[in-house]
Amino acid sequence: MRRQVLLFLSTLSLCTVHGQVSYSIPEEMSKGSLVGNIAQDLGLDLKRLKTGKARLHVGNGAEYIELNKERGLLIIREKTDREALCKQTSPCALQFQIILENPIEFYRVTVEITDINDNAPIFKMNSMLFEISESAVRGTQFVLEKALDTDVGGNGLKSYSLYPTDNFVLKFNVNAEGEKEVEMVLEKPLDREKQEHLTLTLTAFDGGEPQLSGTVKIHVTVLDANDNAPVFTQSTYKASLMENTPKGTSLMTVMATDVDQGAYGLITYSLSSNTEGILDLFEIHGASGEVRLIGKVDYETSKHYQLNVKARDTGGLHDSCKIQFDIIDVNDNVPIIDLMSTSQSIPENSAIQTVVAVMNVHDADSDNNGVVTCFLSENVPLIIENASNGFYSIVTNSELDRERFSEYNITVSCSDEGVPSLSSSVTLTLQISDVNDNAPVFERSSYEAYIIENNTPGLSVFTVKARDADWNQNARVSYILEDSSVNGVPVSSYVSVSADSGVIHAVRSFDYEQFKDFHFRVKVQDGGSPPLSSNVIVKILIQDQNDNPPQVLYPVQTGGSLVAEMVPRSADVGYLVTKVVAVDVDSGQNAWLSYKLQKATDRALFEVGSQNGEIRTIRQVTDKDAVKQRLSVIVEDNGQPSRSATVVVNVAVADSFPEVLSEFTDFTHDKEYNDNLTFYLVLALAVVSFLFITCVVVIISVKIYRWRQSRVLYHSNLPVIPYYPPRYSDTLGTGTLQHVYNYEVCRTTDSRKSDCKISGAGSQNVLIMDPSATGTMQRIQSEKSILDEPDSPLEVS
Repeated sequence: MRRQVLLFLSTLSLCTVHGQVSYSIPEEMSKGSLVGNIAQDLGLDLKRLKTGKARLHVGNGAEYIELNKERGLLIIREKTDREALCKQTSPCALQFQIILENPIEFYRVTVEITDINDNAPIFKMNSMLFEISESAVRGTQFVLEKALDTDVGGNGLKSYSLYPTDNFVLKFNVNAEGEKEVEMVLEKPLDREKQEHLTLTLTAFDGGEPQLSGTVKIHVTVLDANDNAPVFTQSTYKASLMENTPKGTSLMTVMATDVDQGAYGLITYSLSSNTEGILDLFEIHGASGEVRLIGKVDYETSKHYQLNVKARDTGGLHDSCKIQFDIIDVNDNVPIIDLMSTSQSIPENSAIQTVVAVMNVHDADSDNNGVVTCFLSENVPLIIENASNGFYSIVTNSELDRERFSEYNITVSCSDEGVPSLSSSVTLTLQISDVNDNAPVFERSSYEAYIIENNTPGLSVFTVKARDADWNQNARVSYILEDSSVNGVPVSSYVSVSADSGVIHAVRSFDYEQFKDFHFRVKVQDGGSPPLSSNVIVKILIQDQNDNPPQVLYPVQTGGSLVAEMVPRSADVGYLVTKVVAVDVDSGQNAWLSYKLQKATDRALFEVGSQNGEIRTIRQVTDKDAVKQRLSVIVEDNGQPSRSATVVVNVAVADSFPEVLSEFTDFTHDKEYNDNLTFYLVLALAVVSFLFITCVVVIISVKIYRWRQSRVLYHSNLPVIPYYPPRYSDTLGTGTLQHVYNYEVCRTTDSRKSDCKISGAGSQNVLIMDPSATGTMQRIQSEKSILDEPDSPLEVS
């Protein structure tokens, strides 16, 4: 066995032939015989053959050769017969491709089938019949039917022999077309009277080793003299024939003449050819010489046909001529598209010029009928490029985006340039696989949610939702609460977020009075690698509940002393007795306060402003009105349900302190025994006197201390920091207080120049009644004397 290997590398930039290898093997090799080590000859690793899914692509040799990927060998799959494959064509070769994937590569393989001498020469005719006149002269030539040997080269037909050679010898001629013809030449004239029939044996030999041969019998009948042979008007007839010519068409008429008269002048025409199957396409009328088409000619099978026409008279003389038909091609073959390798799926981040398919296109027609142009369907990000003669690559020409198009149905159409043009098409589907190139996006740019205070911990507040345009794992999102703080406390102690659903839960119960809103960030992250994320700001607004009752700021309710408002008996209608001041720490309508007089000693004397809480007289005060007046005022908010607070206001209707003292003393001690009254009065007077003396000493000491301190500060030039006591006002702006009551104390560095300013809503008298009632007037007088001191002036406005 002779083996020849030829390798070369392609210089094309696209996916083309990476190499070519050629082998030469004899025909008739048995199944399983080695053709060649393709892996070694192509320089491929055996692992590459397996991972690349190496396979033989369909060709004229794929059914005879197979690839052993385990060993990298090409072996015989089916026994090859060179004559069946190529007939007389030489050289005879099997051609196919080896395809590799990931990446796509293909290699051309050519296996030449060399001839062996496995066919003996044969004659198509079982015998040859000749009728030769005895008048035939020496040297008359008789053309013999040639033998056929399907072997080629040195194994083909080589020589002939004739036996016996008493009357005839063989002669070899080479015609104008270079073909060898064998003739039987009359060497010795025939004598019908001696021998009317002769039988000769013609043997054909080939040039093989061992030499093979074939024989045919020649029967010669000796006739009476026929001294004129038929003569054709032309030695060669030529005609053109369209390959789509229908059967039964008359192609031409050949003519031969014979000057003999009678039976010797009658001519019979016959066809012969040394090409197998040609007599199945053409026939000739024996008497007229008309040649007709009886089969279908195909330009792609044979471009030329040659017929041998023999004209024979009844005397056995004959003449021959040739008919040559040139077949004209018509566009009767559509382009054949062979998808050699395709990618079912490519990632969306594939680079431009990524090869997705390799194909071979062939049109069996010739000239323009075989020139093919291929194009792709519209609106696909692909182009088709000619990699080499007949091979095309389909490559990407723009960026891919699975989120826009996840699949492309690609139609490849190829048409030739014939008239009319023929075309064919194939469709392939290309899936675009996903990569994580899209970050999750929240449905809103920000979120705002409301929750009512005093909620149950674990309550679902609302849900954030994000979507990811990617697919599968790349589109699976999870939600994460980002670290931050609210009033110095981690936000995770206020809310939590479900990683899967995005549901935000309240971790604790909220109090509107502590804070009204807070915000935090929620991050959403996909499951890609690496993961992509985005975040959004979530604002929680806490809604108020009516969970706080009103709080009464004034009058102050004390446990031991009684606070009374003094109303002179000369007070007119609408006299402002006092004002109930209350606030509600709730907001909105939950803080809208209303005032109502619940109980009163004399309901006909006082009323309460429902909006401002002012207690005023509704009639003229008379002498008959009791000194002691007790009012119960209820303060209600506007919540649902409403909450309330109650305050008791004591009012003294009198023009002087002694009258008030006596009445309220009785009021506070109406359950004590009269016999102890004197004791308690004396005791109270002693205590008040002691306290008065103590207060005088303390005040004098403080005055002296402050005077010394002020002198030190005055000489040190230190800045003075004023002190402002708290002031009660309607800070929430709910409208519950119509007036602002300010109590300010200002002091300079020089205590002797300090003054005290007290401002109120009106010139009202407030009495603080001691339960003992015995030291009240003394304490009032002592305090009045202190306030009247020169270095502590009191200014009332």
